[in-house]
Amino acid sequence: MTERTLLRITGPDAGHFLHGLLTRDVPETGLGYAALLTPQGKYLADFLTFRDGDAFVLDVARDLAPALAQRLGMYKLRSKVEIAAEEAEIARGTGEAPEGAMADPRPGMGWRLYDAGDGDGTDWDAVRVENMVPATGIELVPNESYILEMGFERLGGVDFRKGCYVGQEVTARMKHKTELRKGLARVRGDVTPGAEITADGRPVGTVHTVSGDRALAYLRFDRTDGMEVNGAPLTLA
Repeated sequence: MTERTLLRITGPDAGHFLHGLLTRDVPETGLGYAALLTPQGKYLADFLTFRDGDAFVLDVARDLAPALAQRLGMYKLRSKVEIAAEEAEIARGTGEAPEGAMADPRPGMGWRLYDAGDGDGTDWDAVRVENMVPATGIELVPNESYILEMGFERLGGVDFRKGCYVGQEVTARMKHKTELRKGLARVRGDVTPGAEITADGRPVGTVHTVSGDRALAYLRFDRTDGMEVNGAPLTLA
């Protein structure tokens, strides 16, 4: 697995710096899951987090790493922090974890072992569909997605008790003052990625990751009765 980058944040202000930015603090031990949002509360990047000595490490999709590092650099101001990127070799699996592996905090997502390049052959699309875990660049779209619609509370990717972070006000309002009308759902039917979902001729949503006869889709929850794709029926799974 070579499509990941590690952003290593060091310096005396590193912990305080990240506390004011991320949706969830980096844990003292093990892996965490968090995101960086726009001030308007939209998703920019999600990542696994951990500590390595005095460093705080963000394990992020490689294609998002340059923009994430640039955005973090914009927030540095006078903070005494340094941000360095390094390519990562990461093994993943869902079977017995090897020595040194850390549990992925997201449901069903197994373990991760850093500085190792071989996993156990897990069908990750099947795992993500089963556990409704969105993926960077597929279900999660920078500057468009809202993390609560993507299930981040269920995935442990947001902490409503930690205080302010970028985008916190919008996220808290969505949590406490509104009912989500759209979001990630698991559906069943004969579908392909990118297919449009309709009901009574009206748009309902879009199919994303497909595994067998089930898929992850982004839907309007008030239009799920009578869903179809290209005339074929589709149901919530």
